[in-house]
Amino acid sequence: MRALTWQGNERVSVEDVPDPTIQEPQDAVVRVTSTAICGSDLHLYGVLGAFLDAGDVLGHEAMGVVEEVGPEAGDLKPGDRVVVPFGIACGGCWMCRHGLQSQCETTQVTDQGSGAALFGYTKLYGQVPGGQAEYLRVPQAHYGPVVVPDDGEPDERYLYLSDVLPTAWQAVEYAQVPEGGSVVVLGLGPIGQMAARVAAHRGAGLVVGVDLVPERLAMAARHGATVIDQNRTDVVGAVRDLTEGRGPDAVIDAVGMEAHGSPLAETMQKASGLLPDMLAKPLTEHAGTDRLAALLTGIELVRRGGVLSLAGVYGGAKDPLPMLRLFDKQVTIRQGQANVRRWTDDLLPLVGDPADPLGVLDLRTHRWPLERAPEAYAMFRGKDDGCVKVVLDPAA
Repeated sequence: MRALTWQGNERVSVEDVPDPTIQEPQDAVVRVTSTAICGSDLHLYGVLGAFLDAGDVLGHEAMGVVEEVGPEAGDLKPGDRVVVPFGIACGGCWMCRHGLQSQCETTQVTDQGSGAALFGYTKLYGQVPGGQAEYLRVPQAHYGPVVVPDDGEPDERYLYLSDVLPTAWQAVEYAQVPEGGSVVVLGLGPIGQMAARVAAHRGAGLVVGVDLVPERLAMAARHGATVIDQNRTDVVGAVRDLTEGRGPDAVIDAVGMEAHGSPLAETMQKASGLLPDMLAKPLTEHAGTDRLAALLTGIELVRRGGVLSLAGVYGGAKDPLPMLRLFDKQVTIRQGQANVRRWTDDLLPLVGDPADPLGVLDLRTHRWPLERAPEAYAMFRGKDDGCVKVVLDPAA
């Protein structure tokens, strides 16, 4: 089959790789009909290469049609149209039963000290082949895949159940925005876009989106957010003007480790990506730092006693944080990988609603053949051509 493979720092290519097969009784094989590029994939593209091998298949946002099932794949059957959550969870362990599927004890990558295995996401998370491919082996298929209607609706109505929507929903849940309250979303990529829409849907009175890309700002404004261009406006001053001087009830950081405005950390990240693996791995694991501009902005923005919800991925081991400021402001911080299956039952009725209350059909800006994936990665990384979300089509 054809699949998008990692080949080196900022180098990916579509190659012929072996077709996936049933390896465990609870496996399924899915023919992928749509697979998206996530902001987290860009961390692999340019930062976390030390934990990848040339030829690793990338991608963790996929959906398609079940082709084959193992004898213990539950009610799943060939022909089912499914969305595949990016985290691999069993549904029966203590963590899964307590809504912490991202910490599944069955698939935890214990040799790396990591949580549940993820599709297409490095040795740190199990080195499981990803979904930017024609076919995908799905472990724990008795629990993970979400069966969606085969109703003629485009994949984009359901695809974002794989990651974007559950991540955004959890970010808003963790933010604890009171009814009629205020929330600032930092970063208006796909997660930030949906976090802003989910917050408004769940009753926030003021949703503010902050970014520097005109197309992202325009999209958020189209869905009701008050937008601030960080290149043109004093963000802290503008937000305080909107919140009676005290700041918002919550801030959602949808940016993470690659924030603009952190030049020293950016230089260190890029330098570590060019080191041999034997040097880069311990540097990342024990001395790595993130670009913290978004996080520091969030700490400054949020009101005293407010909540900072981190949906963007951070990976540093030695990040300096302003603990005095956090303590003095009495800030609560919630964070972590999305527990996808915890939220899909809440989200399914919304994505299936013909009224499209979360605007899932207004997120994808580019749908390209899988063969153009290297070009799509470069475009997404550069925020070129109005790119907000890329969906790849393996059959095109």
